[in-house]
Parts: sequence; structure tokens; C-alpha cells
Amino acid sequence: MTTFTRIADDEKPCISLDHRNVISDINPNIYAGFTEHMGRCIYGGLYDPSSPFADENGFRKDVIDAMKELRVPAVRYPGGNFVATYRWQDGVGPKEKRPKRPELAWLGVESNHIGTDEFMKWCKLVGCEPYLCFNMGTGTLEDALAWLEYCNGDGDTHYANLRRQNGHEEPYNVKYWALGNEVWGPWQVEENTKEQYAHKAWQWAKALKLFDPSIQLVLCGSNGFSSWDFYVINQCVRNPFGLTSDATGGRSRLIDMVAVHMYSASEVGVQNCFAPLAAELAITSASHMIDVARIENKVPPSIPKPLICFDEWNVWDAGRAKGEEGAEEKYTLSDALAVSTYLQIFIRQSMHLGMCNIAQSINVISPLLTHPSDPSTPLLKQTTYYPLYLFSRFMRGKTLAVHLRAPEYQGSMTEAKAPDGLSYDWVKGRMGMPWLVICAVVGQGSEEEAEPELELGKDGKGKYVCLAVTNLHETRDFAVELDVGGEGLKGKQVKVYRVGGDGLGYQATNTWEKRPVGIKESVWEGQEGEFVFPRASLTLLRWRV
Repeated sequence: MTTFTRIADDEKPCISLDHRNVISDINPNIYAGFTEHMGRCIYGGLYDPSSPFADENGFRKDVIDAMKELRVPAVRYPGGNFVATYRWQDGVGPKEKRPKRPELAWLGVESNHIGTDEFMKWCKLVGCEPYLCFNMGTGTLEDALAWLEYCNGDGDTHYANLRRQNGHEEPYNVKYWALGNEVWGPWQVEENTKEQYAHKAWQWAKALKLFDPSIQLVLCGSNGFSSWDFYVINQCVRNPFGLTSDATGGRSRLIDMVAVHMYSASEVGVQNCFAPLAAELAITSASHMIDVARIENKVPPSIPKPLICFDEWNVWDAGRAKGEEGAEEKYTLSDALAVSTYLQIFIRQSMHLGMCNIAQSINVISPLLTHPSDPSTPLLKQTTYYPLYLFSRFMRGKTLAVHLRAPEYQGSMTEAKAPDGLSYDWVKGRMGMPWLVICAVVGQGSEEEAEPELELGKDGKGKYVCLAVTNLHETRDFAVELDVGGEGLKGKQVKVYRVGGDGLGYQATNTWEKRPVGIKESVWEGQEGEFVFPRASLTLLRWRV
């Protein structure tokens, strides 16, 4: 949680925090990924048998290594819009017998060479949980129950035996399942009204949890502040059987999370940086809608409140990177700062979040690119990779309360838009827009630096504080007073990790030939209590408490 006081442009900014002021736990799933049968995400991305980087399964090892480096905890699959006509049955069994199908979301042909079993194997190699999305377009409840049985069934039943016949004796025990994708969208095959979807989702959820009450189901929300969101949340966040506790192993709460999707982009660099602030309102609005539904539907407080699953987010200009052409964005430093802003919000609003999935994980609007014509070329880490890496490595544990005094952006937001044309101009006037976007955590940080023998006491000792500050101003450095409670920074060595700065402007871009944007590390002696955050940069300060 971050509070903000606006000050004049000529006043000195100040950041105040205390490692004892813990707000909420941070779910590691906020660093989840997304792989869709779209463009070169699957074929030519995570799977490319022609590449010298491929393993015996055809999976690119450099992609797997990058996912491990990002410590990705879960990956959504197989879509996305793709899922609205997907038959999971086409993607299991001998590959030579799998049918090719026309693919209507992105106007291609699906070979089905990668399907459920291959994706499960890939997830095991990455070390992440699978998050599967049901086809609520052309698919049926019968198809959905069959897929759940194939993945999680342990009895002597048809689809569990089919999985065994395909070489996988033990169930996969897939935990996360989405009830469709963007079913509200006019671009969808079998678009639903909110009334149609709410009725269908409720009926599907009952049947799916009767088969496996341990799964977590994600309701298809929209952008978090729409009439669709309000209606489907109100209809589906309720007590299905009049139960008064969650002692039934999950059946007392059919909906575990509500999906929110948001993309933003602008050719105007500063507006591009600020547009992700809309995500903060999306999260809090959707969470309040869940509260209203629980009150109106008399859901007892003993049944846990559903969380937000922000399972598509990123910078994406759909005119610049068309979906039907593969949607391969060439990201700039401005885009990296925007990604940093999204991540700051996810930390600040961690109490409401069960999962967040950057869309997508490889090639398609992704921080990672494989070469489009030379599979022997190593991965390109785009500018947006580096904030994602720093946050996933260090911004874990518990969110801290932070207060910021800083000057505010006063300009226009009319050129910042979502792919459907929605302008983010409404962000102005709804929330503060300081030039510095900040958040802080207390925790152990990365696994390699963790000290297991040190336990987190009530005062937070034995851990690290991490303060992330994104300076969205392209031409101005900010000297900021750091008011750190408790022991303060006196005599401490503060590790500094920075992306951007060094005079790089918004348009700095990593290419196959030149990669100016990366991470620079240094050490700062913190006793002077004032730190300069360079223009157009993300800075992470880390010290032990």
C-alpha cells in the first residue's frame, strides 16, 4: 500500500517507510506467465525441434532457463482467444494421429503437436504449476469434465485410463482452471451476454467442483470496473449449498478468483508510462464488487473471499503488433518503465491478488524473443525482461506501508489506450500521478541469498527490505529524502539495482545487434539518507534489517 502527498515541483520529495509496518503477504503467483497457441509463442518459441537449443522433447532449453531465472510459479495455457474453439482431445495421443484444425482466433492452422501432456512435461521442466483454461465458446461441460478427469482423475474411469494409456500413470493434479476467456468480447467465437455467462459459469463450477473440490476456479471478469464484472461477480460469488464454513474442501466457495485483463500503450512515452495506473483502480474496484456480492448474497465471513486473478496484463499496441500477424512487440525503455509500474501496483495491492500473468511469456508481446529466422541464435531479452526479473527475484515476502511526497504529472493522457480503443484519460482525476512510483517489501529476497536459520520475528529482523522506485520523468533526476523508521539506514550498506538511467531516453531499445538496457549493480552507503533516482529508470534499494 502506498499513500501520496502532492508537493510543488521545486520541493524535495520524501519516501517514508518502516519495516515493521507490514500490510499483507505477497502471493508468489503474481509473477506467473502465459503461453497461448498464437503466433510463435508455442511453435518456434517454447517448442522448436530445429533449434540447437532444443532438448530431446523439442523444448528450447534457453527458454526454460529464462523461465527458471524469472522464477515463474505458474503458466496459463492454452489461451487466450485460442481456447474458444480448442478441442483438448485433439492434443493427446500419438502425434502422428492428431488432427490439424483451422484456428479461428488468430486465423491459422493448429497442428496439435503440443497438447496437454507436452505442456505438463514443459511445466515440470520449468518448475511451475499449470493453469488451464476451459473452452466456453464451442466447448461443452461434458468436454470440461472430461479434461478435468484426464488431468486429475485417479480412479478406474475412461479419461483417467486414457491418460494412463498415453503413458502418464499418475494424475497431474492441476490446481488452477479458468472458466473461459474474455467470453464478453465481440471478437470471441460464441460471445456471451453477461446473463448467459453467469448462468453457465455457475452451473459448470458446481459440476467441476463435485468432481474435484480441490481445484481453484477463475471466473471470467473483464477490466475490473465494467457492468459485466459487477453482474457476473454478483451472480457467482455466493454460497452454493447454504454452507457456513469452508470445511467441505472447497465446495462452499465455487469461485476462487475473478479474472481481470488489461493492456495499455501509447506512442507518447510519458503517457505510456502512466497508463498502467489504471490497473490499481481495476484491482480495488473488482475487490469491492466481490465485497458487495458477499454482503448481498449473505456469504458468511468463515468462507474465504475470492481474490483477483490479473491473468492478462502488459504493454500492447494492437495496431502496431497485430494479433493475427503474431503480435511481436519491440519494446522500449518507456515500455520497461510501464511494466515496472504494473509490478509496483501488484505489490501495493497484494492483499487482493491470487495470481497475475504477464501476457505472454515468449515471442508474443513478450519480454523474450527467439530469432524469427535463425533458431541457432540465442534469446533476446527485451527491455521489459529486466524489471520483471528484479521484481521476481527480490520483491517477495510482505508488502510494507509506504508514504510518498513528490511532484505530480500534470499532462494529458488522451493518447494512452487499450487494444479495444478505450482511452486511459479517465485515470487523471481518479488517482494521484506522482513522477515517482514506489512500493516496498520485507522478506528474504532471492533463494540464493536466503538465510533459512533467520526467522522473521514480529519486528521483521533477520530479513531484507526492498524499496522499488520508478522515476517516470524522462529528463529529470530526483534527489529524494529517505525517512526509514526503526533502525534507519545509518551504517548500512545498501545494494542498488538499476534499469535505465545513464541518459537513456524513453525510446532506448534492445536489438539483436545492440542491448543498451540491462541491470547495473552498485553499493550505496545509506547513512546520508538522500538518494538520487535517475531519470527514466527503475531503481531497487535493498538492505538488511
